[in-house]
Amino acid sequence: MSDSPSTGQDKPETRPPFVGASERRSPVEPPPLAPDRKVGFAIVGLGRLSLDSILPALASTKLARLAAVMTSDKAKGERVALQYGAPVDAVYGYDEWPRLAANDDVQAVYIVTPNGLHREQVIAAAGIGKHVLCEKPLSNTSAEAEEMIRACADAGVMLMVAYRLQYEPHNREAARLVRSKTFGELKIIEAHNGQVQGEANQWRHDKRLAGGGSLPDIGLYCLNFARFVTGEEPVEVSAWVWSTPGDARFAQVEENVSWQMRFPSGVVARCSAAYDAHESRIARLHCQRGTVVLDPAFAYKGLRLSVQHRSPEREDVEVREERILEDANQFAAEIDHMAECILTGRTPATPGEEGLQDQRIMEAIYRSAAENRPVELPAVAGRDAFRDARLSV
Repeated sequence: MSDSPSTGQDKPETRPPFVGASERRSPVEPPPLAPDRKVGFAIVGLGRLSLDSILPALASTKLARLAAVMTSDKAKGERVALQYGAPVDAVYGYDEWPRLAANDDVQAVYIVTPNGLHREQVIAAAGIGKHVLCEKPLSNTSAEAEEMIRACADAGVMLMVAYRLQYEPHNREAARLVRSKTFGELKIIEAHNGQVQGEANQWRHDKRLAGGGSLPDIGLYCLNFARFVTGEEPVEVSAWVWSTPGDARFAQVEENVSWQMRFPSGVVARCSAAYDAHESRIARLHCQRGTVVLDPAFAYKGLRLSVQHRSPEREDVEVREERILEDANQFAAEIDHMAECILTGRTPATPGEEGLQDQRIMEAIYRSAAENRPVELPAVAGRDAFRDARLSV
């Protein structure tokens, strides 16, 4: 997030350093806006992600604050509102969009509900003139995504997809190393995201609510990562999908998916996602003169980045170096970015079009697996065609 004067942030008060000139300096953080100047967000959906990650992150943002919640459980909503300092009367049911429209304290909504509800809720939020931050995947289909983008454009409100990792220091450093050609040209990407799912009676196993299985839930991170670090769009995909026979969890959605993407530069990405394999979230970027490794790559916290390359002093020695970076709160970073965009009028770095492109590619992955053949994708000229390039590296 840039420290733009147009956000209304004052310059921080500073004092001379108390450590010696040889010591590392911590960057000076811009101060938060005063509470009455922060962008008011309504959190739509109070599931695990909201309670465990988004609400605590929102409480630590510099430009945003909790102004309302929307939930099917009003008592739960009131408890959350009290805990985070939002007005108790700013608790809304899912059928109360007209009442939310009258709340001028809310400028934006953050939609954190099952995927199959995103279309309806994004269109409802746009209809009452509220800016929208929507969890990934944007929708269940590309047709729905296109409808959501049109609705927000027609209403004159912003639509941003919550691709938290594009705002995260380790993923951004990986993209910088690739694009700066620090280790020469990138050749091959390997990315895997896997976890063991719980019982069958959860919404992620319901195709109507989830849209799919491991691909749109956790495989999407691998897909978006490959597009983000290269800045390119794939021109061909080949994919395979399979599930364990008789497992009730995967009666409607896929357990595993493996796919390959070919990019215009010749880079090949080999990706996979699994719903019944021990948790592993790793990415490797194989370049001409070194390999960049993120392990874990897609977790909420604790990300680590290392590089492997030949020693400049000794050709027979392979060096592995860990890059120590700030473990920033990914949710706070994305929310503050959205708030900054609202305050300045800037287009979000991950707009609805970024989510639409991922949806189109996922549909091609499913089609390739179903038809057992490679599927070509329309060529897209240039880099960062669907995102703000200023935030890409």
